[in-house]
Amino acid sequence: MSKKAPTNHLRAWREFRGFTQEGLASSVGTTAAVISLLENGQRGLSASWLDRLARPLQTSPGFLLDHHPGDLTAELLDLWASIPTENQPKAIKALRSLSKDKTGT
Repeated sequence: MSKKAPTNHLRAWREFRGFTQEGLASSVGTTAAVISLLENGQRGLSASWLDRLARPLQTSPGFLLDHHPGDLTAELLDLWASIPTENQPKAIKALRSLSKDKTGT
């Protein structure tokens, strides 16, 4: 029987940032059991959960769903996390100007 692919990358992000389930739970005001349910897809990751979890994991809510941290360079992730939310659209525009695809599609 093949193992089912994860529905999110929460566990990978937690481990990448050096958190235990207990530590992450404490930082977002829940229990390790809830973190386990979220990681295993037994409890859905709502927009509210994604927002709560992204902060201590120093990433964006969407990255928890779409990107395994091992697929991205740590330097890029840390740099992105250091950019204030209000400046992120400017950062995207600057990166697009350097990329081959300048259409934003």
